Formats: sequence, C-alpha cells, structure tokens
Amino acid sequence: MAFDGITVANIRLELDRALTGGRITKIAQTEADELLITVKNNREQYRLLLSASASLPLAYLTETNKQGPMTAPNFCMLLRKHIGSGRILSVTQPGLERILCFTIEHRNELGDLCRKKLIVEIMGKHSNIIFCTEDDKILDSIKHVSLNMSSVREVLPGRDYFIPQTQKKENPLEITEERFYETVLQKPLPLAKAVYTTLTGFSPLMAEELCYRASLDGGLPTDACDEPSRLHLYHTFARMMEDVREGNFSPVIVYQGREPFEFAALPLTQYGDCESVSYDSISRLLEAYYADRNRITRIRQKSTDLRKIVGTALEREAKKLILQEKQLKDTEKKDKYRIYGELLNTYGYSLEPGAKTLSAVNYYNGEPVQIPLDPTLTPGENAKKYFDRYGKLKRTAEALTTQTAETRDAVAHLESISTALDIARDENDLIQIRDELADYGYIRRHSPSGKKKQKAVPSAPLHYISSDGFDIYVGKNNYQNEELSFKIASGNDWWFHAKNMPGSHVIVRSGGQELPDSTFEEAGRLAAYYSSGRQAPKVEIDYTLKKNLRKPGGAKPGFVVYYTNYSLMAEPDIRNIKESS
Repeated sequence: MAFDGITVANIRLELDRALTGGRITKIAQTEADELLITVKNNREQYRLLLSASASLPLAYLTETNKQGPMTAPNFCMLLRKHIGSGRILSVTQPGLERILCFTIEHRNELGDLCRKKLIVEIMGKHSNIIFCTEDDKILDSIKHVSLNMSSVREVLPGRDYFIPQTQKKENPLEITEERFYETVLQKPLPLAKAVYTTLTGFSPLMAEELCYRASLDGGLPTDACDEPSRLHLYHTFARMMEDVREGNFSPVIVYQGREPFEFAALPLTQYGDCESVSYDSISRLLEAYYADRNRITRIRQKSTDLRKIVGTALEREAKKLILQEKQLKDTEKKDKYRIYGELLNTYGYSLEPGAKTLSAVNYYNGEPVQIPLDPTLTPGENAKKYFDRYGKLKRTAEALTTQTAETRDAVAHLESISTALDIARDENDLIQIRDELADYGYIRRHSPSGKKKQKAVPSAPLHYISSDGFDIYVGKNNYQNEELSFKIASGNDWWFHAKNMPGSHVIVRSGGQELPDSTFEEAGRLAAYYSSGRQAPKVEIDYTLKKNLRKPGGAKPGFVVYYTNYSLMAEPDIRNIKESS
C-alpha cells in the first residue's frame, strides 16, 4: 500500500471540495490519537476522520459514527473552545508532502474573527495532529514531542511549527526537466529507488509505476539509461504530475485473489494481471481497503492457534508415515524367507551335517540361490526358522498396511483442514473448523461441564453465478463439502475438485439442463483457486455428475470416491466470476 503524497493530494482535493465553506458542528476525540470532526456544508453532513496512529495514520470522510469518551481529553477540549463552531476556509497540502492543513475561521471571546490551522501529518510513526495559530505558533498537539524524543523538531505548545527538511527532497510539482536529470538520474542507484529517494511524495510503489509506464525496469541503474530512456522517463513523470495538478485521480485497489494487495490514487498499470476495483472517492477506497485488511488480519490472528495445532499434528503424522513406509518396505523380503523354507524342505535331505549353505535352484523362477544355514541346526529346524521369520514379517506387513493407510488418511485430513484455514473468511468458518478438530480428537472442547455441545453458528458455502446464469457453490471446509456433495446437490448436478490435492468441493446446479463449456471452465477455475494448488499456473480438475460420488464407510467428512469422471486443466483465476452476496 502507498499512503504517499499523491494519495494525500487526492484526499486534499476531495476534502477541499466537500468541506470548504462548511461549519464545524462537533469534535470528538474517539481514540488517544484520533479525531472525528462533523462538518455541515451545502445542506450535507460530513464526518472527517483524522488519525495520527503510528501503525495506521489516516484522513478521510466516513459515514461511520464513533462515540468519544464521556470526559473529553484536553486536546479535544481546546479544539472545541477555539474552533467548535468554526468555518473551514481551505484544505491545503504543501508540495506533495504527506501533510494536510485545514485553515479555520472562528470568533474569539471578543467576537473578533480569527484564523487557526489544524495540521495533520501522515508520516507513519511520526504522524501527528497539530493545532496552530495563523502565524504557525503551536497551541497544542495530539502527541507531544520533546527534544528527548526527537532532535529534529519539538512539537510542544509555544514552539514554532515548521516542516522538518530532513531528507532535502525535490518538489515534484515544481521540478524542471534539467533539475530532474541533475538529481534523479545522477544518483548511483536503481532507477525506481532514485525516484522515490529524490522526489517528495513518491512511494516505492509509485516510483515502480512511473518506471513501468515509461517501459523501463525499476531495477535498472540510472547510469545505464540512454538518452531516449531518460527523455521518455521525464515526459512520463511530467504527465503523471499534470494529472495530480489537475486532480485527474482514479483511486484503485488491486487484489491478489480475494485479498486487497495495493491501493493508489492513480491507476496501477504494472499489475495488469491482477483484478482491480476503481472508486469514485478516495475516502470510500480507504474505508473499503482497511476494512478488508482488518477483516483478513483479524481472521489470521484468530486462526493462529488452529494453524499451530494443525501444523504440529500434520508434522507428527508425516513423520509417522515416513517411518511406517520404511518399515513396510523392509517387509518386502518376507517372500524370500518363505522360499528359503520351502527349498530347505525340498532339498534339505541332501545336506551334510554342519553345512553352512545350501545351493539350490529356485523352482519359481529357475534361478540359482544360496541359502545361509545355521550349522548347529538340522535342515528342518533351519526351514522352521525361515518360516517363522516369514510369518512374523507377514503379520507385520499386514498390520503396517492398515496403519499406513490410516496415517495417510490422517495426513490427507489434516492437509484438507489446513487448506480450509486458508479459505476461511469469517469467524463462523473458524468455529466449524475448530469443531472438526475437536470431533477428531486434535483439540479438547472447553464447554462447561453438564452443558450440551455448543453448535457452530451456521456458515454458508460460497455462492457464485456463472456467466451463463448457473448457480455454483463452493465449500469452505470439510463439513460444508460434505453437505454440498451429499445433501444439497442432486444427482444430475456437476461436481468439481482439484485432482489429488486438498481443496473445496464445487457444485454446479444444472437444473436438468446441459451446461455450456464456459460454465465448466468457470467451475474448474473455482475448484483450482479454492485448493492447495492456487499458486500453480494450472491445476488438473476432476469433474463428474454428483450421482457418481460415493462416500467410503468410516471416511472423514468431505472424502469421496468416484470411478467415472472427466478431467480439465484450469487456471486458479476467479476474476470476472460473479460472487453472489
């Protein structure tokens, strides 16, 4: 993500259009480092969220209302006193700095018109909200910064406000072509890094975007650029800055699969292979982006303990499987001992007492064989010894065959749960997965004694609609897969699944109609994406009619067998497949 100067320029334009001329009606400090300011303008009410959080500094318009504490903090009280009913005159941004300055007009105690500045610095851990007089004297700030905390600048009441010039970057809105060549293209750095370390407001993302638009590799050294490349880079940069000056923003979120990956105020052409969603408002984009990111982060945090349990169990079962397969391989020589015993019974009469070997012909394949003997035993006793060894290995092989099959099933089951954790979208999905782990003894239930087992909140399978209008359902875990395949699907519906790997059951409701090729292809893509092979270029998909599915007795949920099927190769790409809410 790139909350850079270009994004801030888009925010400034949106806030200026919405808030300039508006009157402040309410100020709340909803968090220690966050303000929610309500403004009425042109018969509309706007809520302006300003956050100086070190982890997530933000500034945007929101429709969500948040309540502040019963007793307002001192900074909030100061703002209410001075600008509680003030009028916003302008919203400005110095250069392409990540700074917004709200100039607010209000009346003092004597009724005279005065002006104040509310300055929002969106600079990562150095973010702050600073309240100043018109001549840049700091009245207070939401975070106090002393010289002990920063040797660059104090942010305390009574100090002069200024923008720290620690990096001495060039203003991209004012830089000339000659200066661009002298600064950016003279640095002994890769091209993209030279751009974002020289120009204010450029993030690594936008520097790479600039290079991509100029058909240049961002990792190319600046001294490797020839004259046409240098000229093309500057002209591409000039066009980009012209869009910023004129407010030609096109906010966009780029997705990798279902997850928001990047956002920007200008189109990101470098991600042409990814799905992108455009917004007409940078505020709506920021709200949507961070809501999605927070949801994904929250699910990942809540699934951490389950992932650890599944990972530990999977590692244990995988080690057990390797050991069992090695032991099973060792039993393959059992038939050799049986043949030794049979040959001793057949030819042992010719042995002299104390013989150490028997040379004989294996009458099964006609090959000569040397049979080691214990000279202290008779031929019959030697034969019995080999038969006993054969019997022991045979019993071991039978037991290991069963145990190995059970361990393979356990590994496959755990791998399917691990894939379900990757697919999970909300807490209800995690409840179902936790129930499954408890049902199969991987975790203990913590329900109070004497009470009935707590049921998981129903979590529905994913629902897509093919381009031809057919309903497609995707199970997000083994219990949903089981329900889809054996309770929801009817005999003539089509079933899809990634071949020989854990993944979702995908059901296409045919309604008794013949499916078009495009629906088969889309269902295959969904089965590929919702499987452990989603990172592969292509995934082999098995598909068959639901009536061909069988569930083996005692099998884990979601495990099926089928003996009639078709196959197709599908890309794990679900862009342009419509998901139904």
